[in-house]
Amino acid sequence: MQEGEGKLAVFIDFENLALGFQNRRDRFDIVRVLERLVEKGKIVVKKAYCDWSRFAPYTQALHEAAIELIEIPKRQQAGKNSADIRLVVDALDMAYSKEHITTFVIVSGDSDFSPLVSKLKENGKHVIGLGMQDSTSELLRDNCDEFIYYEDLGKSPTLTPTLPSGLSDNKRKAFALLMESLLALRRENKEKLGASMIKDTMKRKKPSFNESYHGYRTFSELLLDAQKEGLIELDIGERSRTYVVTRFGAEMQQQSPPAEVARRRRRRRPRSRPGNGPAKPGGEAPPAKPNGNGGNDA
Repeated sequence: MQEGEGKLAVFIDFENLALGFQNRRDRFDIVRVLERLVEKGKIVVKKAYCDWSRFAPYTQALHEAAIELIEIPKRQQAGKNSADIRLVVDALDMAYSKEHITTFVIVSGDSDFSPLVSKLKENGKHVIGLGMQDSTSELLRDNCDEFIYYEDLGKSPTLTPTLPSGLSDNKRKAFALLMESLLALRRENKEKLGASMIKDTMKRKKPSFNESYHGYRTFSELLLDAQKEGLIELDIGERSRTYVVTRFGAEMQQQSPPAEVARRRRRRRPRSRPGNGPAKPGGEAPPAKPNGNGGNDA
């Protein structure tokens, strides 16, 4: 997958999902799906395929999530696999015509989509699958670059910290979103959590986010306040010279690796003058060696 913010196209085989929910008490929640996918990047396309006359109760939630509903005629008129074929055609057309889309998400457990996954990967696309544990084909699951089970969405991570008591509602909302975004980046195996990366993730999860609404002039002030409350640990990036979150949540209780401690000590240690060697105690540098242009080598 390319570096930077990915652009996602999401294709939902809704009939397959609905069949997976037949024997469950809960209903399919599209919000849980999208909240997980925005952690991967910016979603630019969202399409769902189904005969919506059969699943009308779900349409309102999908409309509210700004998902384009593709109407598929009844089986008697169009055949069993009409929704699958339409989804495949649209996905391949987008793969060839929209180069800026780097990631394709196939929300289904149907093994019939395995050739589509292979073709997308052949064209350099990152493919994520998402489906139900009981109704997902192993062939589809193993062919994707990554697969997410619906049942794993929304589970509370162990790194989540308890927010301090006494916070105003405004700050509590800002810190809660900050922690959710940091957890999302950790799930994506991001180690260096730079300020700009964190803020981009927060805005994807909540587009209306603005630090000024929560009483901060800059995003750096928000991070410094979170550090003051013991929620995160900050450092300065060596290249960007901006704030980087090194630890947060349960990580704060873990001891820093020796290499990390040594690196921080080196950064705090005053630099000696070039060519004069290490400074003596008291700050006095040793005398320079003769350079051979008038001095004696002794």
